Amino acid sequence: MSNRSRLQRFAWLSIATAIATIALKTGAWWITGSVGLLSDAAESVVNLVAAIVALVALGVAARPADDSHNFGHAKAEYFSAGVEGAMIFVAAVVIIYSAVDRLLHPRELESLGLGLAISVVAAVLNGVVGWILIRAGRKHRSPTLSADGKHLMTDVVTTVGVIVAVAVVAITGWHRMDPVIAIAVAVNILFVGYRLIVDSTSGLMDASLPDDDREQIEQVLDEFRSRSVDFHDVRTRVGGHMRFLQLHMLVPGDWSVQQGHDLVEEVESALREAVEDLVVVVHLEPIDDPRSYESWRR
Repeated sequence: MSNRSRLQRFAWLSIATAIATIALKTGAWWITGSVGLLSDAAESVVNLVAAIVALVALGVAARPADDSHNFGHAKAEYFSAGVEGAMIFVAAVVIIYSAVDRLLHPRELESLGLGLAISVVAAVLNGVVGWILIRAGRKHRSPTLSADGKHLMTDVVTTVGVIVAVAVVAITGWHRMDPVIAIAVAVNILFVGYRLIVDSTSGLMDASLPDDDREQIEQVLDEFRSRSVDFHDVRTRVGGHMRFLQLHMLVPGDWSVQQGHDLVEEVESALREAVEDLVVVVHLEPIDDPRSYESWRR
């Protein structure tokens, strides 16, 4: 089993967590009648859909390159993050609709102590799993797991806000606080959905590697520049967990093909050692030819 295929286990963990929290939060809403707790349960439904999409995306991303997809399928993960962002928008609309109705027709809440205790259990569960997913996403550079983990951590913040608001309702008897906090929850998750969609779009648009990776690449190239060679037109892009690098290497024109090839192999090996999952393409050019310095950005 490949490393990418193993990441699907985290998606299954996310699915199991979403099912458990849906059951807990729906029970809390059923017991109390709080629209704030209902909004929290609605977000967990989104978590479940997003986790299922993540499972599918990770499966596609794990496929090797083929005749139709020469660079692999890693970008499938960005679709998962985008779908999750879109689902958050749907949840926000449902929450706002329910909250406005309750704002116009307030009602007394029941069994708040038990309902809040159940919500606390759900928040702890989401927090633990969210931390695990974010850690795995960073370790394996998986936009899918990172997005899923961030969403779960946002869900924790949402649940805490709802719990505080419902507790205030219990203390003050101001029942309109319940739908007001539900609307605040919806606005908050709208920002999270927007951020996920922006990040997903950036990946699909071939964003360049992060600054740390580019610095590692430049350090490697600087080591070779002291050996009568130079580099230009260095281009990078990110595709899911994969990184891609293209560059032109300029060597003395009187070198043999074998000399140039040997150095290319050495440069590529050093770059791949410095940056994990890096695909390198080097174009060899004579250093004394003016045409070698022409930029691709024309």
